[in-house]
Amino acid sequence: MSALAAASRETWLLFRHGFDATVKQKIGVVLGAIQPMLFLVLFGPIFATIGTWETLVPGLLVQLGLMSTGLAGFGIVMESRFGVLERMRVTPASRLALLLGRVLNNVVTLAVQTVLLLAAGFAFGMRVPPAGLLAGFVLVMLLGAGLAALSYAAALTMNEHLFAPVMTTAIVPLTLLSGAFLPMSMAPGWLNALSYVSPFRHVLEALRELFAGHYTGGTVFLGVAVTVVFAVAGLVVGTQVFHRENA
Repeated sequence: MSALAAASRETWLLFRHGFDATVKQKIGVVLGAIQPMLFLVLFGPIFATIGTWETLVPGLLVQLGLMSTGLAGFGIVMESRFGVLERMRVTPASRLALLLGRVLNNVVTLAVQTVLLLAAGFAFGMRVPPAGLLAGFVLVMLLGAGLAALSYAAALTMNEHLFAPVMTTAIVPLTLLSGAFLPMSMAPGWLNALSYVSPFRHVLEALRELFAGHYTGGTVFLGVAVTVVFAVAGLVVGTQVFHRENA
């Protein structure tokens, strides 16, 4: 069996192991989408008086990605604490598979949560062309893959007691600077300029364009490029950390 085939099989086995555990705790998947759903229900009707659901829902998808996959490292902190990760280290499984199996499980979970949030958005009156919906969905999944990998890297290199407060604190400014709730063009000049540093603003602006049925143009191309680079960089960093920590 080739190295690639072996790594693929190991990734699949580790994904199945994590996915089976996720399925047994279905409530956790639903709870992960609760906060964006609350914003949709409680803030959405107010936002709809000055904007559209097609503007708000993409912002909530970015928030969902940050909360769901951005905090994926919690899982590996617990595995490390109870010795699960240590036992996996002594198996012949490739270190890349140890990461990708987990990331794939996080992306599938994010996909389910995204579908739930989109369904709620459509129930409230959001209307998105199928092509834009599909392209936006793929973009969110790529973003989630990069976030999950970086979250695992942070969890493995950070004191386990610091991971939770640091990551949960970081999510708030990252969400706000992305323009998730209000477009950053409405912000003061200095804050608007600062938000361009965040990759999540570019991803979100591309999402809004796709949801509006615009598939070309600089905003979409930049957002897609930033998302792909972010996902690749996250996976590269995550893989390097797994190799180092499991050496």
